[in-house]
Amino acid sequence: MKRRIAIIGGGPSGLFLYKRLVEAGDTNIEIEIFESGTTLGSGMPYSSAGANNEHITNVSDNETPDLVISISKWLHTVPIELLQRFDVDLTKFNEYKVVPRLLFGYYLSAQFEMLLQKAKNIAINTEVHFKSKVLDIHYDLENESVWIYTKNNKVKFDEVVICTGHFWPSRLEGKYKGCFDSPYPPKKLQLELDHAVAIKGASLTAIDAVRTLARKNGVFAKDSCGNITYKLNEQSQNFKLIMHSRGGFLPAVRFHLDDSHLSNSSLLTAAQIIEHRKTNDGFLSLDYLFQKDFKDIFIKKDPDFYQKIKHLSIEEFVDEMMELRLRLDPFLLLKAEYAEAEKSIKRHESVYWKEMLAVLSFAMNHPAKHFSAEDMQRLQKVLMPLISIIIAFVPQKSCVELMALHDAGILSLISVGQDSYIEPQKDGIIYHFTDEDGVSHSDYHKTFIDCVGQPHLSFDDFPFESLKKQKIISPAQLRFHNPDTGAKGIIDGSSEIESDNQGNYFLKVSGISINDNFQILDKYGAYNEHIYIMAIPYIGGFNPDYSGLDFCEATSLKIVKSIFQRDFTVDKHSATE
Repeated sequence: MKRRIAIIGGGPSGLFLYKRLVEAGDTNIEIEIFESGTTLGSGMPYSSAGANNEHITNVSDNETPDLVISISKWLHTVPIELLQRFDVDLTKFNEYKVVPRLLFGYYLSAQFEMLLQKAKNIAINTEVHFKSKVLDIHYDLENESVWIYTKNNKVKFDEVVICTGHFWPSRLEGKYKGCFDSPYPPKKLQLELDHAVAIKGASLTAIDAVRTLARKNGVFAKDSCGNITYKLNEQSQNFKLIMHSRGGFLPAVRFHLDDSHLSNSSLLTAAQIIEHRKTNDGFLSLDYLFQKDFKDIFIKKDPDFYQKIKHLSIEEFVDEMMELRLRLDPFLLLKAEYAEAEKSIKRHESVYWKEMLAVLSFAMNHPAKHFSAEDMQRLQKVLMPLISIIIAFVPQKSCVELMALHDAGILSLISVGQDSYIEPQKDGIIYHFTDEDGVSHSDYHKTFIDCVGQPHLSFDDFPFESLKKQKIISPAQLRFHNPDTGAKGIIDGSSEIESDNQGNYFLKVSGISINDNFQILDKYGAYNEHIYIMAIPYIGGFNPDYSGLDFCEATSLKIVKSIFQRDFTVDKHSATE
């Protein structure tokens, strides 16, 4: 009898998982894919659920993990109408160019179709269920099988992989006029407005909202010198865009990457991490990771930079790197970084410390579940704010439009503290915050958009109730290395810390617990051999940073290796060229 595998979600995560299954070449499996929408591959970010024509990717062809064929090759196969729609000139296109997000979605969908055909060619049966939302998952302990429940059916499987992708809970939207929990789907923001719009955040998500709203309320044009300018429509003369950014930072600009897939031969291996944990009470030290996967890499690659940072702690390094961002106006810094990035791309020369920070972020994401609670708090409070700014990789075209909007007096940025919050009103919100000068504000806005990006969701937000009732999943938490630190946190009133009856203290983090193979864990730390999850919103506590398609590629390999209980790269039935 064939082994039955279910993939819940047919977006980018499901695509890379399916690719790995086909690459494994095991014909003793059959696969069913449950997709709530009508297409495979694109998911939320690269479909109309997450993008309009104006939105572009922040990765190029050479940075996209291998699928069936490259973007460059695929573009030569598409109808001319599609190229014209997205203004793609094949004579000028190269592997270093970013593409519109919707066009990239078409590419991913085409790759899924090719993989389905390859699976058929090697006798791996695949059934795709469109418009099929999975409502619940139940684990049959006696028979060690998994049941999936949809509206009209229940189906039994040997393994299930949850790939449900992005999700924004509805908290304000629909309850308060003018309040949006996210800018997605972006069509809802095609609003003609004659007032200032409050935007929470200054991330890539916020930039999506800015670009959509700007087009509905004005026009971008190119002047005689080739500079991009912006002019408001007659009916939107009072239109403004006000970003509220913690610390007052804009993300950094996309530059050339020496290693387009954020890897490095000098990074710690899994065996080295295991050996280190044996000498550190089972914990992976953030300082050790920072030393080995960041600082030491500069010894040969950039000796001058290494001399500057070799004695710096994580806190001192972040202070050093943030100093310029704190000192300069964010839009002046944006122009300077834009010029730096233009040179980097033109000369194919990386801004190396920024690239290695992205490598560090990717390298620490998977083993972060082995940090102590103390180190996770340091990561969240100290290092992640820098990482989230530097590795956002804002595309050049987006930067040009941000600068044009700012020059036109339309776009501004306000620095807010950690204690900022909004108070919903019948028509809009009141934004309460303290600015960088310590002055308290309570500003009313008729339109508010939360653009802080994908929220890390709690255990309670997990969508499959049976797994919660069966106690097969558990809330994610990390143990304090020093119990006194945890005890002090409780005394100080922290609701994020709890203790057991053995004198241990734990930091509650978002989402559910998983192991290194992305299998779900119960409250005793026992893993389920049959249920895997790579849906980022529900595992963000143990995976504090994720890198889009690179995350999908790396995670899918770990899961498929675990399913088949063997190591493999690509065999004779490879899905790639």
